[in-house]
Amino acid sequence: MKDKVILITGGSKGIGYGIAEILVGEGAKVAITSRSQKAADQAAEALKLESNPNVIGIESDVTDMNSEEAAVKKTVEAFGSLDVLIANAGVGHFANIKDMTEKHWHQTIDTNLTGVFNSVKAAVNEIIKSKGYIITIASLAGTNFFSQGSAYNASKFGLVGFTQAIMLDLRQDGVKVSTIMPGSVATYFNGNEPSPEDDWKIQPEDIGKLVLDLLTMNPRTLPSKVEVRPSMPPSK
Repeated sequence: MKDKVILITGGSKGIGYGIAEILVGEGAKVAITSRSQKAADQAAEALKLESNPNVIGIESDVTDMNSEEAAVKKTVEAFGSLDVLIANAGVGHFANIKDMTEKHWHQTIDTNLTGVFNSVKAAVNEIIKSKGYIITIASLAGTNFFSQGSAYNASKFGLVGFTQAIMLDLRQDGVKVSTIMPGSVATYFNGNEPSPEDDWKIQPEDIGKLVLDLLTMNPRTLPSKVEVRPSMPPSK
């Protein structure tokens, strides 16, 4: 991973930060994005190691194509290329369809699905140049539907399908594409405050180690869709 250039959307906290932490520790050059420049800068400073200061924070909104194109441009200007895109940014709004608002529907789809399209479209030419890797962070909600999950399920089912389709689009260009589908992760997602009660859940750094495994796997092998879940959830 040393000197590989990696762009992580939504990298200032949660899963994105956990992935960045692992990859920075392996010597990668990492750009993380957030909708807040302050949050991106604070996370970047926290991630920097004496042995690897190559971390930058970028303000970017995945729902805006121009913003994603600017994030890719800043990454390439800072580090010279782009080897890996990790499309991680996401939101969740959960409600019975009788109560789901149009605003929350669009926020969910625009971030979790169209936002990934924007990130991939902005980065794809640079990724083709480097014969790199695209990883999307989906969810087990992309294959398992549940009550009050209409918007979230729709976004993640769509994301899984989108990722598998572009995997076929790009494989002859030498680009690898995978989607990771986590179950319960101990993050700040949907207003959660991580605590010792979340110790049974997947931890963000666990997803980081999984990403590292994908990126360092023999190039002849592609795990195109990876489901990952807590090994011992509380019994009901």
